[in-house]
Amino acid sequence: MKPKFGFKRNTIGAAIAAVEAALAINLVPSAVLAGSTIKGTGDSSITLGAGLRSSYTSLERGAPNGTSRSNDFETESVRIFTSGQIVKGIKGTVNAERTPNESFRMLDAIVQFEFFDAFNVWAGRMLPPSDRANLAGPYYANTWQYPGVISQYPAIFAGRDNGVTVWGKPLAGKLTYAVGVFKGHNNVASGSNDGDKPLFAGRIAYSLLDAEPAPAYYVSNTYYGLKDIFTLGAAYFVQADGVGTATSRGDYRSWNVDAIFEKKIGKGVLTIEGALYNYDLGGQRDCGDGLPGTIACPGGDNVGGLVAGDALLGTIAYLIPRKVSIGQFQPFLRHQSFKRDVGGTKSQQSDIGVNYVIAGHDARITAVYSKLKDPLAAVRDRNQYILGVQLIY
Repeated sequence: MKPKFGFKRNTIGAAIAAVEAALAINLVPSAVLAGSTIKGTGDSSITLGAGLRSSYTSLERGAPNGTSRSNDFETESVRIFTSGQIVKGIKGTVNAERTPNESFRMLDAIVQFEFFDAFNVWAGRMLPPSDRANLAGPYYANTWQYPGVISQYPAIFAGRDNGVTVWGKPLAGKLTYAVGVFKGHNNVASGSNDGDKPLFAGRIAYSLLDAEPAPAYYVSNTYYGLKDIFTLGAAYFVQADGVGTATSRGDYRSWNVDAIFEKKIGKGVLTIEGALYNYDLGGQRDCGDGLPGTIACPGGDNVGGLVAGDALLGTIAYLIPRKVSIGQFQPFLRHQSFKRDVGGTKSQQSDIGVNYVIAGHDARITAVYSKLKDPLAAVRDRNQYILGVQLIY
């Protein structure tokens, strides 16, 4: 029996050609995942890729002594991407990420049944259908930092959870729907969800202009002008007993609406994005929420830390048409805020920065200045500077 990926002359030649193509300098912004694909027998194939984000951060009063500015050089993320097709329509994805503490964790592990554009089934660890920011993640954002101020979605790691999602893109890709059921939050002994009740999540989005060119289920915060985009989306999460403690259980509910508008203006590209969020904990406080009087949580992944409140996110960016050396500049502004129901305190972050876009999301450099305000933090008002480099292969 022949091995599925035998070292035949034509296979090696195809692999070499793929590597040479991937290593070639690409000055055209890309909206698809990078990587090299090796063909096997029949319809089988495997794609390999990697991502790297490295940065320098200077945070006011962020040094260990609590008074000086920090000077931190950090490898924020290293991701290994693998995906493959066994036969037509049956696929799999396994991705891993190295976090700043230098340990690798499983990011995605998905069995994918994709026979029709309008109906697909994924099972395993994945991003639940949620807001655009989460489905794009830090690698496909148009700023540097993931908007952590506004996010109160439960997750095992990096927004992921274990479950099953049914999704599709009918109407020539203009409509995207996704519904899923997941293990959910506080699902541990002595937790609020020790009764093992699942989390349900769903999202629907419609593109009023061109269909988004992103690959399938995932999205991007900018496509660098490849298409004229105006997409409206909404997501909803619900889980009985998803928050609180074993003696004070609350139902977790959240919703968000988001929109992105991107259009060529002359030879440049204007991108405007916004989102609104509401997080409801059923009148209870979650364990480990970080608020005064917080209650300790039992150990485990995806346990505690959620806070009820309302959030908003807004971003505007413009890709300047003139190329400077091998790239283009893309200045941006972003504001995010989260107002807590308990105490009414508000956390905010405002960013002003510029991306130097060399090959779309595959190669870019970002410089950003941020103002951070959090009345519950040890230092309530401070600023930070970040210089970051991102590469995806």
